[in-house]
Amino acid sequence: MQPDSVHLEKQLKNPLFPLISETADELGMPCYVIGGYVRDIFLERDSKDIDVVTLGSGINLATAFAEKLGPKAHLSVFKNFGTAQVKYKNLEVEFVGARKESYNRNSRKPIVEDGTLTDDQNRRDFTINALAICLNRNHFGELTDPFGGVKDLTNRIIRTPLDPDITFSDDPLRMMRAIRFATQLGFTIEEQTFQAIARNKERIEIISKERIIDELNKIIAAKQPSTGFILLDKCGLLPLIFPELHALKGIENRDGRGHKDNFYHTLTVLDNVSVQSDNLWLRWAALFHDIAKPATKRYEEKLGWTFHNHNFIGARMIPGIFRRMKLPLNEKMKYVQKMVDLHMRPIVLAEEIVTDSAVRRLLFDAGDDIDDLMTLCEADITSKNREKVKRYLANFALVRQKLKEIEEKDRIRNMQPPISGEEIMEIFGLSPCRTVGDIKTVLKDAILDGIIPNEREEAYRYMLEYARTLGLEPVNPPA
Repeated sequence: MQPDSVHLEKQLKNPLFPLISETADELGMPCYVIGGYVRDIFLERDSKDIDVVTLGSGINLATAFAEKLGPKAHLSVFKNFGTAQVKYKNLEVEFVGARKESYNRNSRKPIVEDGTLTDDQNRRDFTINALAICLNRNHFGELTDPFGGVKDLTNRIIRTPLDPDITFSDDPLRMMRAIRFATQLGFTIEEQTFQAIARNKERIEIISKERIIDELNKIIAAKQPSTGFILLDKCGLLPLIFPELHALKGIENRDGRGHKDNFYHTLTVLDNVSVQSDNLWLRWAALFHDIAKPATKRYEEKLGWTFHNHNFIGARMIPGIFRRMKLPLNEKMKYVQKMVDLHMRPIVLAEEIVTDSAVRRLLFDAGDDIDDLMTLCEADITSKNREKVKRYLANFALVRQKLKEIEEKDRIRNMQPPISGEEIMEIFGLSPCRTVGDIKTVLKDAILDGIIPNEREEAYRYMLEYARTLGLEPVNPPA
């Protein structure tokens, strides 16, 4: 669809727009829907991101609008910012007065003054986000496009309305947003705009880590996230915001033997995972899976380039990186750690004969995340040798089948030993000590190695045999 570039009344389908129009006319306030909602009309995308700008007080307009909607509307006023939000059913509308902005070099927080519609469009980040549609009755649906935003949408271009050096220096987060929009929408960043990002990259230091992570999450959640990371690398932002990922770049040769570029390999794995899963944290795990390869890279004459224990060391790096980047230090971090730590295990299984014992241990260690781990490992096969890829994927299919069979038979996933530590202490009259832990470990290993089934009676019998080797006899045997 190519909406009429002058009149878009038919595209304003949201039932709230006529009521906003009526409210604005009653108050005598010029009023426009602006930004992402208008952009998405042209992109034929659904959008709930409704931003309304008015000449005058956005708070006053929002208050009157909420009163018209009645008691089901929820009004939130942010006086410090001169904005207000109205929530109604599953819709949210943000109201703000048109304004012009100026910036102090040491902050992205602008000095704000009342302004005209033109002033407000001038302060927008990109031409495609500066489009405005009038909501007043006499001009309802008329588009104002001072910077050729419709043409840029047609040509799939990201470009700033004004001088890009000023735009990015004033608010450096816009550099991340340019790359994020290019990645999400499959657009190209106009050359002068992209060069301005490269010139102003150091300005990113005034942006909070939380804001940067918010943009990175949106890049990672895109259909082909590698696009964003390649752009971040080309403009020079990547080493400033994610130096560990940048350190993966490059190929080193010695004695005619080289290794693959682990940066581009990582991005291929990320894209492969993204085809299979929308799980944001599995995608982060793909980014981190080889993060320790620069630290573990060695050249050995017989073996060539090696990266011994890169999975284990990479897992140990995760908390420090998460803390610095302001990623969550909770179960999400532990999940990524687990994926990084275990990502070599299924590959080793796929290279060797798949034993029941090895599969049990993998199931035990991965728990409910086993399917995600297998998705990551299959994505990690990026060889250009088609026969090698075919062989690995066939072996992974065998591993998956083994996982299913053993899970059904032995119930290993999230296994708790049939006899708890408290019971061990009770049976042998022990206080908390290392011996209790040793007995639990012996029971666990016996089950995982297939020596005994995951059943209480067999576990009890085996425990008694082991305890006697320690000189222990039960003092309180179970009834």
